[in-house]
Amino acid sequence: MNLEWVSEFASLWLSQVIDLVSQGNKRVFVGYLLSALALACVWLKWQRNLTIVAALKYLLSPKLWWSKSSRADYQILLLNQAIMLLLRPLMLSKLVLATGLFYALNDVLVRPLWPTALSASSVALLFTFTLFVVDDASRYYLHRLMHRWPLLWAFHRVHHTAQTLTPLTVLRTHPVEGLLFGVRSALVQGVLIGVFVFLFADKVSLVAILGANVFTAVFNLLGANLRHSHVSICYGQTLEFWLISPAQHQLHHSRDRLHWDCNYGAFLALWDRMGSTLLTASSQQQLSYGLPHQEPKEQTLSTLYWQPFVTSWQSIRHFISRFLNTHRLSIRANSETHDVN
Repeated sequence: MNLEWVSEFASLWLSQVIDLVSQGNKRVFVGYLLSALALACVWLKWQRNLTIVAALKYLLSPKLWWSKSSRADYQILLLNQAIMLLLRPLMLSKLVLATGLFYALNDVLVRPLWPTALSASSVALLFTFTLFVVDDASRYYLHRLMHRWPLLWAFHRVHHTAQTLTPLTVLRTHPVEGLLFGVRSALVQGVLIGVFVFLFADKVSLVAILGANVFTAVFNLLGANLRHSHVSICYGQTLEFWLISPAQHQLHHSRDRLHWDCNYGAFLALWDRMGSTLLTASSQQQLSYGLPHQEPKEQTLSTLYWQPFVTSWQSIRHFISRFLNTHRLSIRANSETHDVN
């Protein structure tokens, strides 16, 4: 093996890992983690009357951060960065898609004149808001499909085997799920960039904070990382009809059958309301996380990475078997009807 290639790959991998906490467009950016820590301390002071020192001891407890489940999170995080680095050349590019769509629209449509009346700042705000809403909706529907379709659930269940929740649990995903969400993101951004550039030309830009969509950044600064935590911050029933609180997402991770099939949304609760999957939360809720009848081996890398392929293949075989059996029964029924006639 070429040592120069290995050295370059290791350097790129390390850079990618560092970017996770140093870039503002990443969910686990250190600034967002610190804001979540501060918010959690204030919440624990208010709800449980803990001192700041006691709150920090609870939030930074080794029982949370060095549990078997959390150690699996770290291993998956590091290994996935290497896997996605290898797969990056095969990934769909949003810029390629946007460029292709732009030229396709130019070939079949005449650009309307009314967009020229809008200022650059208005276009930027419209594009930023539209991207946030459409991206959030697409997250909801793909997430829901990953729970509903056995073939996809085989891979998504890796995320739900986490029995201890920390902000880094958000990155506990099987590479196949990572690819699916990567394609989703590229499709949403590519299509919207292509359409907006066609309509508004060079007026299109993103209103950003720390390099991230301003709406996403605000949510992250307001404690989005506490969704994967043991701090049950709820917003109250009225606000939780519009925004997904940390406590609501914790219900989504609950082992209790009563909480299954709920709160698939990332930021907005609108999609869960439309899909009849919304469940409001309580700051006093006591939950256990993970999957029913979960085995200890489901915290090992070999099981977390390989078992989903085995399960998904079994799902495919089961589907094919059912299809063939249905087809045989249909042929037999038609044959018997023909004989009677």
